[in-house]
Amino acid sequence: MREEMSSEEALLAKRTWRSLDVLQPAIEILDAHRTMAVSTIRPDGWPQTTIVGYANNGWTVYFLIFRSSQKFTNIQRDDRISIAIGGDPNYLSDIKAVYAGAHASEVTDANERTLAWTLLVQRHPNLADFGQPDQTETALMRAVCKYVSILDYSQGIGHTEEVTVGENEPG
Repeated sequence: MREEMSSEEALLAKRTWRSLDVLQPAIEILDAHRTMAVSTIRPDGWPQTTIVGYANNGWTVYFLIFRSSQKFTNIQRDDRISIAIGGDPNYLSDIKAVYAGAHASEVTDANERTLAWTLLVQRHPNLADFGQPDQTETALMRAVCKYVSILDYSQGIGHTEEVTVGENEPG
């Protein structure tokens, strides 16, 4: 005998399916690109935005930066970053992008460093010529996306979906 779903369970199921509908296209956008804008918070409170190459494993985005950079100093002080990823379409209706608030940190675990480097070389084959960079000069960073906005003009000009990763969506 099937039990009836409570209204709370029904709402959670509806949110879960909505999240799946939103999240899969967002992951496809992350998977389809190679560069992103990263914004950090400067000591004076102003944002600083730069472009970096990246590779992702689902919602975890990896990128490499110099330890001497302002970006690294900013992240060490405040790990909140914002990322933006999108293409340069020929038609307005083809615009698709992902924006995310994330927490960034240096990858220190050897196994995760190997995974991250492998993903970066797959996405950016030119890195293979240089070999894994010296850890004294560079930092391999991880950004775990939390607050995600998906821009998809194919569903209407200005169409945006927002989701908080990890809340009301399956593992």
